[in-house]
Amino acid sequence: MQSNKTCPLVEQYLGYLVVIKGRSENTVKEYQTDLLMFFSFVMISRNMPTPDKNFACVNLKFIRTISLNDMYAFIAHCQTELHASAGTRARKIVSIRQFWKYLKTKAHLIDNNIAEELETPKLPKRIPKYFSLEESVRLLIQCEKSPRDHSIITIFLNCALRLSELTSLNINQVDNDVISVIGKGNKERKIFLTPAAKKSINEWFKIRNSLDVH
Repeated sequence: MQSNKTCPLVEQYLGYLVVIKGRSENTVKEYQTDLLMFFSFVMISRNMPTPDKNFACVNLKFIRTISLNDMYAFIAHCQTELHASAGTRARKIVSIRQFWKYLKTKAHLIDNNIAEELETPKLPKRIPKYFSLEESVRLLIQCEKSPRDHSIITIFLNCALRLSELTSLNINQVDNDVISVIGKGNKERKIFLTPAAKKSINEWFKIRNSLDVH
């Protein structure tokens, strides 16, 4: 995690997320981005100088001046000016909530957690999008000339991996009928291979070994 070198309280919190909570790098970066964006908004709304990436004034004294109205104003700004989706706004609210919770219950730096009252927007229910059988077959045909790509797409279509899990997949994670992947929240989970996925992997392994690819 690269330090922003300008906001010790945020850095301390991010370190806590990594070391104690075991959060993934992507999750920690999202928290960092959300918090610094919020602090930038507050500084601008107060006509404070905001040099690029300079958050030296975000100290405990500054944080104690932040109100619940500041938080709602920021979320409204994200919606009206940045056109952020309900999901994005909800994530930013969680980032703010968790930081204030940390300051009160873990760091014991504040007595009142005003972010507890910050409500999240109602999230619309989204219907998952699926490939049709015809689309799946067409995709597999497109990569028939590349056994490696064919194997990757077969795993993707058959084993319900997230895209982030698929792109970070390594052959060392394959153990007979099971793939061990690092999923959301930096948690390991086991994926059982379907016969089609296992066959595709074995075919790629044979070609890979014959080419002596390492």
